[in-house]
Amino acid sequence: MRGFNLDQLQAFADVVDLGSFSAAAERCNLSQPAISQQVKLLEQRLGVKLIERIGKRAMPTAAGNALRAQIGPIDQAIRGALDAVAPFGSGVQGQVRIGCGATACIYFLPAVLAGIRQKYPDLEISVKTGNTADMARLVETNDLDIGFVTLPFASRALEITPVMKDPFVAIFAANPETASGGDISDGPISPSEMAELPLVLFEQGSNTRTLADDWLRKTGRSVRPVMELGSVEAIKELVGAGLGASILPSMAIVAGRSHLPVQARALDPAMGRDLAIVMRRDKTLTQGLRVVRDGIIAAGQKADVALPAS
Repeated sequence: MRGFNLDQLQAFADVVDLGSFSAAAERCNLSQPAISQQVKLLEQRLGVKLIERIGKRAMPTAAGNALRAQIGPIDQAIRGALDAVAPFGSGVQGQVRIGCGATACIYFLPAVLAGIRQKYPDLEISVKTGNTADMARLVETNDLDIGFVTLPFASRALEITPVMKDPFVAIFAANPETASGGDISDGPISPSEMAELPLVLFEQGSNTRTLADDWLRKTGRSVRPVMELGSVEAIKELVGAGLGASILPSMAIVAGRSHLPVQARALDPAMGRDLAIVMRRDKTLTQGLRVVRDGIIAAGQKADVALPAS
């Protein structure tokens, strides 16, 4: 252990994982020369070449591959040591790593985490976004401490705590004259009515798209969108411009965020998603992790999921 530098190991792992010194520097919020120096010092410490350039990509050598395979267990051992002593410390500090979907990251978590940061300034919180399967897997491997994900899914290794329900809504341009497909009447809208409109839906592979497709399938026929995007904000902008209608989680319809306002209508039959917290069953509940977990649960219970005004 004497003489080993954990920052050097992390810099090396980031370069290998991202295939680029510049990308690793951006992830660590450092300069590219600083990352290069970290890797160079590690190579000098070990007496072997760890990284080689193949074209424009930085690739691990055979020695680099062997070292990269050991960094995961090293990281877990260090975190285990920190978790073991955390309950004996004073105050709420340390690091909590959260994984969640993009929609929750934009519209739900910021207010929660801002309140926690204001109350506990020594607590470091990082957030990673992705789909439920990926976030749950990272929690299982202890690469994340806690996940805020969409149900249903199953895992024997994880403890699942339901937090809130988030109903889906149909959205249209706020100006009825702008709305593509003509006037949009008030009240809930059916799959058959929705299927008659040009649809701008979330890209395939997401839970949001899967739920929307299942709901539209109640028409008994195949419904194809005119556009598919990976950004909720982009979908709202296109809908607000009158280029179609969409189906989104109600938490994404926040007044004042879109330059081109949208109006929302309930779905008939109603459809939505259940959001839950997931943690490893054997995870040490540090003071910081407890604060984050309880903060998310409390915010979820208070969340106003009523339909926004049009």
